[in-house]
Order: sequence, then structure tokens, then C-alpha cells
Amino acid sequence: MSAPLWATRSGSGEPLLLLHGMGSSYRDFDAVAPALAKRFDVLNVDLPGTGRSPALDVRPTVAALTDAVERTLDEAGLERVHVLGNSLGARLALELARRGRARSVVAIAPSGLNVPPERIVQGAGMAVARVVMRTAQPLIEPLSRSALGRAAMLFPIKARPWATSREEAIGAREGFADSRDYWRILLWALLLDVPRGMDRIDCPVTLVQGTADWIASGQTIRYLPWIPGSRFRPLLAAGHAPQSDRPETIVRIVEQAAARAAAQESVRA
Repeated sequence: MSAPLWATRSGSGEPLLLLHGMGSSYRDFDAVAPALAKRFDVLNVDLPGTGRSPALDVRPTVAALTDAVERTLDEAGLERVHVLGNSLGARLALELARRGRARSVVAIAPSGLNVPPERIVQGAGMAVARVVMRTAQPLIEPLSRSALGRAAMLFPIKARPWATSREEAIGAREGFADSRDYWRILLWALLLDVPRGMDRIDCPVTLVQGTADWIASGQTIRYLPWIPGSRFRPLLAAGHAPQSDRPETIVRIVEQAAARAAAQESVRA
């Protein structure tokens, strides 16, 4: 795949890229995208093999996925952007920062630094989620219409799943049941990924972790000593994908990261 990823673009201001995690789509930012568009020029993408974006022809490593994101930025005429990423999307955000394409990064529960036993558990959980969502695929759209149905689908990744939108539930279907490259991405971008070069990141990075995140509870803070000047922010009563658990707080963290970037760039100038 050499074409840019499918994306929506809204708002005006400094460019902000949204990168969802594995098992979701661009819809996972439904709770925060409108507020962010009041301050930023928001580019919200479907990652390769998800939603309307085609799968990669090459092995979908973190490097290859990031290449696809970079092509999308180039097509949109964007050089350096603020980035908000979740899970695998947060890992890609850090890789963009390593490559010098990020002005600031807010990385929510980034993958990559879990130890082998954690990877086994995570891989097994992701495999089960794929099978369950594929089996329940005909029920997802009807279930998405009610708060109870959405809570049943999204409780593993949200602390307040009943507060999610129908769009987020459909995003879970697109990410788990409908993904066209699920198993290869699980293997190459999650289970076998080993981050390198994090010490070369020179933009402001905020590492965010939900206190109710049982999926990646231990690995986010492990990035803290690796990334110069990074900050750690726990989110109370928030899960692995907390965009609808604490939307106002996440918007505020993104704005604060952008302000830090502006101050850093002013000093360098």
C-alpha cells in the first residue's frame, strides 16, 4: 500500500494527528474530536487494515505502519504535528516523534515495553477478543444502540463503558471483527515490537495511564526514563482507551502539551 490512509479532517489551528489503538478505528476519538477541533486542525486516521484504510502489502511492523502515517501527513501537506495516540497508536506517535515529525505527543497507554509474560497474556486476550467479536458481529450494530449494549461490548477497555457513544462501539467492530490484517498486526506491531531510539525524541511527551487499565497498567511508566523530559500523568477512573472516560481531561492534556511545545520552540528560536 502506497496510498495515504483514509482520514477525516476538521477544525483549524495547529495540526493535530489522532492515532487509534488496535481493536478500534478513528471512531474511538468521538468523545474528544469535536472539542479538539475548536483549537486544532484535526487529522483523524484509520490505521492500515482498519475501517476504510487498506492493509499494507509489506509486513506491518511499527516502522511500516509509521511509514504509512508519514505518507498521509505528506499528502496532507503537514510536516510536524501534535499527536494524540492510544495503545498501538501511542506507540506510533512515539515513533513519529523519534523521526522528528511530532511537535508534541500525548501517548495514552503506549504498547511496546511489556515483558514476555505480559505479551503472552495480551496476545491471548487480543486473540479471544477477535474471535468473540467476529462471532458476535451481527449483534454489534443492534447492541450499539443502547448504553447497556455498549457497556457489554466495551467494558474491557473503558472504565465507564455505558458513557460511550454508538460511534465508539462501531469502531470496536471495525477494529476487532472487520480488521483485514488483524493477526499480522498483532504479531509484528504488538507482540514482537521492541522500541529503539526513544532517547532521540526531543519534543514534549506526556505519558498517560488510566488507573483502571488492566491491559497495559505496567508498561506506560517504563517509557519515562527512556524519553528525555517526558512527563507521566495518571488518569483516575479511566481505562485502557479512556477517551470517553475522561474526555475533558484528555483535551486539556493535549492543549498543555501543545503549549509546552510552543514554549520550547520559542526558546530554541
